[in-house]
Amino acid sequence: MEIDVLATKTEFNFAPKNLIEEVAQNVRIICTTEKYSVPMDRLFGVDTAMLDRPTPKAMAALQAELIQAIRKYEPRCKVRKISFEGDINGKLAVKVRIAVNEE
Repeated sequence: MEIDVLATKTEFNFAPKNLIEEVAQNVRIICTTEKYSVPMDRLFGVDTAMLDRPTPKAMAALQAELIQAIRKYEPRCKVRKISFEGDINGKLAVKVRIAVNEE
């Protein structure tokens, strides 16, 4: 099953209803956690050093970083597509389409 995950910080659900909800929440956490900020696993999350680069370069580097982090920390899904949604104020939001392996 494929779903879209919007990488925004939301309230944490300690009891997801099903596997899809659990995997989606994990992907959201991976995408919104800055690398080196988790005390017992400094490499968890996404390196944000590229965010000061020009937008096209930053978007390409962020896509690669997200794919690598999701592949490492949430092996129950595969990244199908990463897209960016922007608003009039120039704020970008990341949307990740994943396919969840329900086996």
